[in-house]
Amino acid sequence: MFELKPLSRTAIPSALAKAERYRLLNEPGEAESICRDVLQVDPGHQDALVTLVLALSDQFHGDSGASAAAAARDILARVTDEYGRLYYGGIVHERRAKADLALGRPGSNAAVHEGLRAAMAAYERAESLRPEGNDDAILRWNACARLAMELPATEPDIPDARAVQNE
Repeated sequence: MFELKPLSRTAIPSALAKAERYRLLNEPGEAESICRDVLQVDPGHQDALVTLVLALSDQFHGDSGASAAAAARDILARVTDEYGRLYYGGIVHERRAKADLALGRPGSNAAVHEGLRAAMAAYERAESLRPEGNDDAILRWNACARLAMELPATEPDIPDARAVQNE
């Protein structure tokens, strides 16, 4: 296998700027790779951790979304700022719910509602810790609430065939 080449510490700011550009270009895998390179040099670099969480959440589509969500939650545990951990945790829940919605699988409506409620709960906790003048958590909470209100109510559980036979 290959041995990865380390970044120099002085290259970290420009590497993170590139990671952000790759996210904006819808190339989250490239952004993820850059963040992992930065974290090899500075494992606790908070901007790299947050950008990595966002890059992973950009990849919440298809069947690989569950593994990207688990990886994002693992990375979030390393974010030291409680507001950031809650706020970006809300984003992870929100984006996972939206990915489930986009898949449109039968019976996924309940998972979408559950994910949106988890995101909203995280945003509410973040709101109580937000810096003055920062209403980002409120904006995200409102977006989740609007989406939840547009969705049909969750489907009832399908009864077990054996239970129906015994009635």
